[in-house]
Amino acid sequence: MRIVTLNDLNEDKRADMKGARWLILSANDLEHSTSLLMFTELDDILVAVDHRGSTPQDGLWQRAVHLILIDDEHEADAFRRRSGITKVIGGTKEDIRTFLW
Repeated sequence: MRIVTLNDLNEDKRADMKGARWLILSANDLEHSTSLLMFTELDDILVAVDHRGSTPQDGLWQRAVHLILIDDEHEADAFRRRSGITKVIGGTKEDIRTFLW
């Protein structure tokens, strides 16, 4: 399974993502990744966001995300229902790659 991060991508980001199953982003990457998220939907690439250390702000970016890590495990279920993100995991210290499918 091929996994890419924003740092793995060069100028032609869509071409660099070709063949990837997952794109992993940090919370800080989201503001620079709007066009990437559009391409992930078109190219059947799943998106995972490590949002630990910050509070997720609702937005269109959530539509493209399949997995998100947040700080508060008690908030995870409510955030999943509110955001529509398939898998929301809270309160873990594990690497995000542990939760990819």
